[in-house]
Amino acid sequence: MLNFKNCTLIKLDKTFGLTQIEEVQALQTWLNGEADLSDLERDVLIMLQQNLRFNVDNWNESELTRHFIGPVFTLVNYSSRNFNLFAERLLTGVVDGVEMGGKPDGMIASGYREPEKPYFCFQEYKREKDPDGDPSAQSLAAMLVAQELNDSRHPVYGCYVRGRDWFFMLLQGRAYGISEGYMATRDDIFDIFRILRVLKRMIVELSSKFVVPPSGGVTPPEGGTTN
Repeated sequence: MLNFKNCTLIKLDKTFGLTQIEEVQALQTWLNGEADLSDLERDVLIMLQQNLRFNVDNWNESELTRHFIGPVFTLVNYSSRNFNLFAERLLTGVVDGVEMGGKPDGMIASGYREPEKPYFCFQEYKREKDPDGDPSAQSLAAMLVAQELNDSRHPVYGCYVRGRDWFFMLLQGRAYGISEGYMATRDDIFDIFRILRVLKRMIVELSSKFVVPPSGGVTPPEGGTTN
């Protein structure tokens, strides 16, 4: 099995015929989407940002996740009966005959108690100094498996974090794009939150089209199809 942790962008590009594209329209649409920010959310983000500025050069991955990334995702709130935010759950699949697997630091998938169809957003969290492995490749590897599990019906969105910098990704077919970094210690933190809020809206829209039973299969809404 090809473990996500051992992946590099070069290895993924050569193995699966992937191409990184500078301007991916679907990625830009996501990044430029609009979302409201309440006064309370702004105050919480500023508080989290102050803590990040003070600690980011010294936090390890667990501390970065617990004290900053986790609270940001909690503020967006991806929890519902139809989809949820899961952490370090085993994800495996076969892509072009290659068995792949690992435990992404975070993923948004259909399902309530356990992930079923992992169709959106994978994150790899890395400390600021001396990160272990290539977070962009690890995220992209998980996105490839997600794409396969969803029969390539829609783009797969991802994100990786390296200390204060957030990078957003999109995989569509065998092409992918990676955004410029958004620095959470600056005003970019409000853009990061907005982008995550737009992602939630897209997930809600997608989940409304499919009813996901406990077995993990996708059943079309009454009178609809799965196409």
